[in-house]
Amino acid sequence: MKRQLLFFIIAILGVNSNSQISFEKGYFINDSGQKMDCLIKNIDWKNNPTEFEYKLSDHSDKKIATIKTVKEFGISDISKYRRFTVKIDRSKKDISKMSNQRQPIFKEETLFLKVLIEGKANLYSFEDGNLKRYFYNKDHAEIEQLVFKYYLTTSNKIAENSRYKQQLRNHLKCSNSSIGNVENVDYKQKELIKYFTKYNACNDQKFVNFEEKRNKDLINLNIRPGLNVSTLSLDRTLSDFRDIDFDGELAFRLGIEVELIMPFNKNKWAVILEPTYQYFKSEKMIRTQNVVADYKSIELPIGIRHYFFLNEDSKLFSNGSFVLDFASNSAVEYEFGTNLDINTRTNVAFGVGYKHKDKYSVELRYQTARELLSSHLFWTSDYNTVSVIFGYSLF
Repeated sequence: MKRQLLFFIIAILGVNSNSQISFEKGYFINDSGQKMDCLIKNIDWKNNPTEFEYKLSDHSDKKIATIKTVKEFGISDISKYRRFTVKIDRSKKDISKMSNQRQPIFKEETLFLKVLIEGKANLYSFEDGNLKRYFYNKDHAEIEQLVFKYYLTTSNKIAENSRYKQQLRNHLKCSNSSIGNVENVDYKQKELIKYFTKYNACNDQKFVNFEEKRNKDLINLNIRPGLNVSTLSLDRTLSDFRDIDFDGELAFRLGIEVELIMPFNKNKWAVILEPTYQYFKSEKMIRTQNVVADYKSIELPIGIRHYFFLNEDSKLFSNGSFVLDFASNSAVEYEFGTNLDINTRTNVAFGVGYKHKDKYSVELRYQTARELLSSHLFWTSDYNTVSVIFGYSLF
């Protein structure tokens, strides 16, 4: 059973994820200034691209366009990238590679910058792995990086250069106090977007917030009832006199899942957190005495989910979770004297499932063996569970 489930999960993960990415209506502008309407393969880039795949029509061949020949491209007013030759500081945040120089170390590079806000004042972003930088310009002036970097002082302490606040203060002024205090603006996309939005609105300028056009439903709350089939085996290492294998038991489980959709790669990745009530109760005769296992707990799976889109209404998913477990009033009791309090250890879980219209779901989940008798020196146990979980999205 274990091997079959693991094989199924690996097979699902092995599906070519490119099949989930569609060609969407877009355009690009070449070096000659010619605008070409086309279909662009939208992979919802996490890292800023240097090229993209496109087709001139549904039935035409795929082609590659690169940063060498394209100065702008966009997809259905959802995203836009513009080519700039900029001075960028790539100073590391990792303390082992951190600079001891306060000033940014600029190098000139040609990049596709992602347009976040387009108006009187424009805001752009660049991401490459763990590196995240923001750029801006106003009234078609030369583009600049908003400067923020960590550095090491002479006393080997971490300090910050937050010159971006001075840049905003000097170049994006507004008489209306509603724009807010620059000192309270962190070097984060959400806060910078908010500041540039207020600045453009303050100056009565039309602007486009491209991030507003993306999917806003990045948090889902799902109720998750289901059925567990669980088994429990106990082993006393010094003697097999009290070893026992309880029969499989069918029991109800109820979870509330918080799903945080990652805002890249077409919403295919999510972080999941699912507090779940579960219980197991079984009894069995061993030799001349009755043994009762009564185990109740709140499980807390924390994991990653990956979606595989079939069409607009249907998608498969697979997930893996690290499971914390908090047992309460739980024990294994032998009729003649032995009472083993249940104290659990963590384990992992794997699941595969199907979701329909982002509302209804069903999942088959397998949990690896969990130790229930961690506080008892000469005892070991294996608690195994396979679950069928039904889901309904509250929002």
